[in-house]
Amino acid sequence: MVTEADIQTTLIVGFEIHVQLATRTKMFCACELTFGADPNTRNCPVCLGLPGSLPVMNRRAVEMSVLTGMALGCGISTFSRWDRKSYYYPDLPKNYQISQYDLPLSHDGRFAFCADGEERSVGIIRAHLEEDAGRNVHDVPGCSLVDLNRAGTPLLEIVTEPDIHSVDDAFVFCTELQRLVTYLGVSHGNMQMGQVRFEPNVNVAIQYEGKEYRTPISEVKNLNSFRSVRSAIAYEYRRQVQDWLANPGYLFGERSNENRGWDDDRGATVFQRGKEAAHDYRYFPDPDLVPVTFEADWLDGVRASLPELPAIRRGRLVADCGLSEADAAAIVTDQATADLFEAAIEAGAKAGTVGKHFLNVWAKLANNREVSVGGLGIDADRVAGLAKLVDEGTVSATAANRLAEQMLESDDDPGALAERLGLIVVQDVGQTQAWVDRAFADNEQAVRDAVANPKKAAKAAGFLRGQVMRISSGRADPKLVSALIQSRLDELVK
Repeated sequence: MVTEADIQTTLIVGFEIHVQLATRTKMFCACELTFGADPNTRNCPVCLGLPGSLPVMNRRAVEMSVLTGMALGCGISTFSRWDRKSYYYPDLPKNYQISQYDLPLSHDGRFAFCADGEERSVGIIRAHLEEDAGRNVHDVPGCSLVDLNRAGTPLLEIVTEPDIHSVDDAFVFCTELQRLVTYLGVSHGNMQMGQVRFEPNVNVAIQYEGKEYRTPISEVKNLNSFRSVRSAIAYEYRRQVQDWLANPGYLFGERSNENRGWDDDRGATVFQRGKEAAHDYRYFPDPDLVPVTFEADWLDGVRASLPELPAIRRGRLVADCGLSEADAAAIVTDQATADLFEAAIEAGAKAGTVGKHFLNVWAKLANNREVSVGGLGIDADRVAGLAKLVDEGTVSATAANRLAEQMLESDDDPGALAERLGLIVVQDVGQTQAWVDRAFADNEQAVRDAVANPKKAAKAAGFLRGQVMRISSGRADPKLVSALIQSRLDELVK
């Protein structure tokens, strides 16, 4: 009886990643792309596959696909074509999908990322453009419904080499790829909306008595969260090892590869069907679409629009601006936000202060408006102006929150706006002492903790400082407040 102690195992993971492109209309027709629209209200004869309808290629989707291929280090085909892929499910009513087979737009790339402080890379076999299917809905007992609003959405499918050998590396790779397509602006990248979907192909190499055995490949379909990617791969790793131990005939080439789904409630993958091979789809060139050819000048123009890649930019912000890895990653999630951040520094603001504002003050306002910081419409000079006011002590960090909110409603200079709103820091000792006295009177328990409870003293003093800032509407000078609070506490100790 072979046991786990007798074998050595290596996880093998490759990915198929489906990225919905952020175009205004569908891939081969003029239907508008609107998430959450009423079912079957964004359709036309082309995406319904009605007789006599003819597809027309979306130029912007092709540009986005080529840009992404370049960012992935791929070669770009100067000649590509469209193929028909036989498809027998109800969410594409014409019974075929317009895709690409042997001549994809992008091919032979490599995507680098960092995991556990070490450089990793994954080979990119191809990145081809196709149309998405619709959505089957299973909410009604006893039947399934079909929503064809998504049918025809431009979809970039990225296929990788099986170069990943740990669950953690898979998790990091997926997060980095999602950040890349979002940063490039080619996709909104919202995984809950299905705009990026990961499908790991998992099997295991097993070393036993000097021989290597490989389990069949399982493709886990349509994972739309990083947590489910991690959990599904970890589950498949364990399952396949146990299945081989129970049956040494469970081998690649002897047992069929599988498509499986992820059941989040059970924490397990579930068999769906045997995995199709290329010949099952019966590809042939689409007769309704001309091939895609690229001229060198056009490719040069796309390449010139390729920005500094997010991983490189994050490293530069860490090195040049003193940001932490996490803070740099948060700022570089969105290209417009990163551009605004660097422009504010060029306008004379300190990187540390601007970074705090981006991650707290501006991020809160952006989240409330469901946009990125770069999408707030605030210019770099005014962002820098707010940071300078805080660094100079003209306004407090507390007042900066209110001032930033007002800056979105007014084009006034931040200094003039702070003056009009009464947010300029009050340096008057008598007024500040009155605010301190009120905070002490209103918070007797905190005062007792600060004076007599060593375990709570620091926290209680901080609470009192916060109360003074609240009472003063952020106008009190934080340094003066701290000095007056400490003086008052020293007197009470005596």
